[in-house]
Amino acid sequence: MNKELIIQELDFKAVRSSGAGGQNVNKVASKVVLNFNIQESKALTEEEKLLATTNLANRLTNEGILILNCDEDRSQIRNKDIVIKRFIQIMDGALVVPKIRKPTRIPKSVIKKRLKNKKNLSEKKQLRKPPEH
Repeated sequence: MNKELIIQELDFKAVRSSGAGGQNVNKVASKVVLNFNIQESKALTEEEKLLATTNLANRLTNEGILILNCDEDRSQIRNKDIVIKRFIQIMDGALVVPKIRKPTRIPKSVIKKRLKNKKNLSEKKQLRKPPEH
């Protein structure tokens, strides 16, 4: 994944934010909305696109667009930086290929030990019974 190319493909939109800012909130668009279309990206390979769409399926719109918002700060520039960092973290997590689990075999010595313990416990309990006449 080439981060510089992906960042160039991002689509930003500034909208009015709710929350802190006083009178400034009514006239300044400090909230940043990031849109990224995974399928039309030229920075991702086909395998990366497939992996990202499957891992981010619950975060994508019906058109396959990832939308992120940030209105944590009063500054539009800082909100843009925050949303870019968040986007990169999400994409890094989405492009991780999970390791294939290899089932382990139980060693023969462990099986023998378990059976021996079972047999010893059984004998101990048999010795507790009263003798038969």
